[in-house]
Amino acid sequence: MIDPALLRENPDLVKRSQAARGAAPETVDAALAADADRRAAITAFEVLRAEQNAFGKQVAQAPKAEKAALVAQAKELAERVKAAQHAVTAAETAADAAMSRIENIIIDGVPAGGEQDYVVLRHVGETPSFDFEPRDHLALGELLGAIDMERGTKVSGSRFYFLRGIGARLELALMNMALDRALQHDFVPLIPPTLVRPEVMRGTGFLGEHAAEVYHLPEDDLFLVGTSEVPLAGYHMGEILDFERGALRYAGWSTCYRREAGSYGKDTRGIIRVHQFNKLEMFVYTTPEDAQAEHLRLVALQEDMLRSLGLSYRVIDTAAGDLGSSAARKYDIEAWVPTQGAYRELTSTSNCTTYQARRLDVRYRPDGGRTAPVATLNGTLATTRWIVALLETHQRADGSVLVPEALRPYLGGLDVLEPRS
Repeated sequence: MIDPALLRENPDLVKRSQAARGAAPETVDAALAADADRRAAITAFEVLRAEQNAFGKQVAQAPKAEKAALVAQAKELAERVKAAQHAVTAAETAADAAMSRIENIIIDGVPAGGEQDYVVLRHVGETPSFDFEPRDHLALGELLGAIDMERGTKVSGSRFYFLRGIGARLELALMNMALDRALQHDFVPLIPPTLVRPEVMRGTGFLGEHAAEVYHLPEDDLFLVGTSEVPLAGYHMGEILDFERGALRYAGWSTCYRREAGSYGKDTRGIIRVHQFNKLEMFVYTTPEDAQAEHLRLVALQEDMLRSLGLSYRVIDTAAGDLGSSAARKYDIEAWVPTQGAYRELTSTSNCTTYQARRLDVRYRPDGGRTAPVATLNGTLATTRWIVALLETHQRADGSVLVPEALRPYLGGLDVLEPRS
């Protein structure tokens, strides 16, 4: 959640941020009122508690003849204190609910608007051209014996698939290449749990507008994660971190699950929009002052991977209405997919400032003093969807696919993926 002090001291800033996102600015007024009610309830309770403590001393010192009447008054006062305590609990619950409807404050310069209002920051690489009719990634995957959608559907339903043979090896190669790059930049590898508690899912902001995307196991009250960001954000939940040696950087390798609710009819062919995939996610805990520099660092790592794979891509500054509740700024990197004649998202990198850390109670001690929330950032370094752009970009007329040089060591030196005979 946002800083309550910021809400009280600069509500207009919060309203401008909400408006840029396309959210109702009235949520700010509601949160202000709920916060005022909460503070008033706490004050009333504290006054009554002080009165109760003072009265208790009076009862203890009173003559025996007066104690019976004073004890009766003390019981009445105790009931009033109890009611005031309940009022505090209710007011705090209402304030938390009102505050949770306010999304993270966007960083200056983030474009206002919705999904189509992004700003293109740069194009890198020439879009591939062919002197033959290019095949899409699924046709190539079937020729190579790499992707089996039919049996995935038979076993698990629509939008499931098998990666087989060279397809399975290709995904592992991408993930291992990404892991090596992460290790070279001081990321600690983690294989996190893919089931998390509600407080972790809620703390990262995925039980708000994205709740329909999440698989829930009601009997256990656990959620399947759609990204390693969720368990990595919860990794230091309730802790005070030490940044004496710099930011804490993690690379989480996990299977991810998304219901893809509301996306029926979109990208139904192939593995662009599926219910299960693998991903290597970078996650960083750092100071708020260093967060923007760290954000650019993550983008640079992603771009280095994409250039090494010979992919044509663009970097976009995502508009406020398409950020998600936790991100204050998000850069997407989209690779060119030849048969679609369009750029499609391969990576997303978000600066969540202190929003998630406040919810998950992750703090540090600036200058060794009082604790303050840390900043959190996340970004994808490799995922299953990359196979789409890789196959289509490097295909040849006979259905074979050239392996980018940087990826060959992770495929045992293989330089060409050949169609099955």
